Amino acid sequence: MTDKKTQVKRMFDSIAFRYDLLNHLLSFGTDIYWRNKALKISGVNKYSILLDVACGTGDFAIAAKKFGVEKIFGADFSFNMLKLFNKKSPWIAGRSVQMVAERMPVKNDSVTNITVAFGVRNFYDIREGFNSFFNVLKKNGKATILEFRMPGNFILRGLYKFYFKNILPVVGGLISGDKAAYKYLPSSVEEFDEKINLPEMLKNAGFSKIEKYSLTLGIVQLIVATK
Repeated sequence: MTDKKTQVKRMFDSIAFRYDLLNHLLSFGTDIYWRNKALKISGVNKYSILLDVACGTGDFAIAAKKFGVEKIFGADFSFNMLKLFNKKSPWIAGRSVQMVAERMPVKNDSVTNITVAFGVRNFYDIREGFNSFFNVLKKNGKATILEFRMPGNFILRGLYKFYFKNILPVVGGLISGDKAAYKYLPSSVEEFDEKINLPEMLKNAGFSKIEKYSLTLGIVQLIVATK
């Protein structure tokens, strides 16, 4: 587990400076729609207290601010990501913390919403992470998760795998300078999709209501779990 923590931290520290560009480029800008859809379904508003886990450079937090959320906190294990987060969002300076999801120094029953965009896959212990989510959320609080998945349709699945394994690593590697990071992405998605049932794990963590949505021809799953 420690090896995975070290690998993930090194990788995201390495690609942080090109992370936003590659997110938008490699998703053809659809990542913006995914975040807005997730926030709309989760019903965040000016009364929400939001903790954005695996916050990266802060795109989820910035989108949440447009939905009226005023109290936003960011958490990420990558120091370079957090530096960019603070640079892009000076209004949130001082409210971003370097930490892992499994061990969050956050008071129990203190936030109304947790968001994670494409970060659960990188947790070193997902069950422990979800238990941590449950503890820090207030009653009726929501954990909103965006994560990649393999499409169910046979033809789409083939196209998706071709893009992920042949195009994404080349483009991502050229722009970021770290081809290994963009080889990790497709392999981690396929392994994650085969082994991990997010709704079941959230239920086991204690969440009472779990809603699942399929976005963009099934390549992304959106899950909203209520405490």
